[in-house]
Amino acid sequence: MRIGGIRLLTGIAAFALVVGFSPSVQAERDTTPDVGARSAYVVDSKGTVHFGKRETRRVPVASLVKVMTAYVVLRDGDLGDVVTVTKADVRHAADNGATSAALRAGEQVTTRDLLYGLMLPSGADAANALARTYGPGKSAFVAKMNAAARSLGLRDTLYTNADGLPSPRNGGYSTAADQARLVGIALKDETFGTVVSKRTYRVAKSAVHRAHTWTNTNKLLGKADGVLGVKTGFTTKAGFCLAFAAERNGRRVVGVLLGDQDARRFTTATRLLDFAEEQIATTTP
Repeated sequence: MRIGGIRLLTGIAAFALVVGFSPSVQAERDTTPDVGARSAYVVDSKGTVHFGKRETRRVPVASLVKVMTAYVVLRDGDLGDVVTVTKADVRHAADNGATSAALRAGEQVTTRDLLYGLMLPSGADAANALARTYGPGKSAFVAKMNAAARSLGLRDTLYTNADGLPSPRNGGYSTAADQARLVGIALKDETFGTVVSKRTYRVAKSAVHRAHTWTNTNKLLGKADGVLGVKTGFTTKAGFCLAFAAERNGRRVVGVLLGDQDARRFTTATRLLDFAEEQIATTTP
């Protein structure tokens, strides 16, 4: 209504004016998921950022490091290469209390199979074998990882090993934004996408290796719509981490959670994917 040429604002519009935001902004705030992770980032294939929380903060990322390990192996290696597992590979995982692909010394395993052992059960033994092979040598391989990070524009990332285990000086770090960028690039490789999307992968027994069954640690697979996989991680310092991706409303949505709680990261990721989908739907003509 108007009194003396002045329109009186009523209800929510007046309240919004007083506190300095519009009803539409408040509605968006009300639907934004509550994210308990220390760092988080969600972006889609059009470059639209749907969520950010300390996304440029440098922190350890645990086994998300293995995304870069896989990227370098896929770039430099051949899937048909045969790698002989050594005692050092097996001991590396055991001595550090790390997750493993249950490899045994003397087994001869293809690079393709080792990638599954790397990404599904998060095998530090597989990571060691691949780094040793494609450096050649672990130090040379880490140098390749860091060179790749620079070439891909990961400006806040430093790798100190191929598996994400705490280094003696805890020198390795990355950010949620850098890891999301890396995941988006890695998913352009068909083999990488196939590997990280598998819930279970079986290797039949042969004359040169025993049978293996590897289960993906990513609990989003099969539970959230359009999920493409990618990678989980955990160390005491890094907390529980998750890099995830899904197809939503015609766009590829990539997200990263760092420093979260175990089960909560999957619930949070699902909510963030749904939130991104809603935002895409409201902004797409």
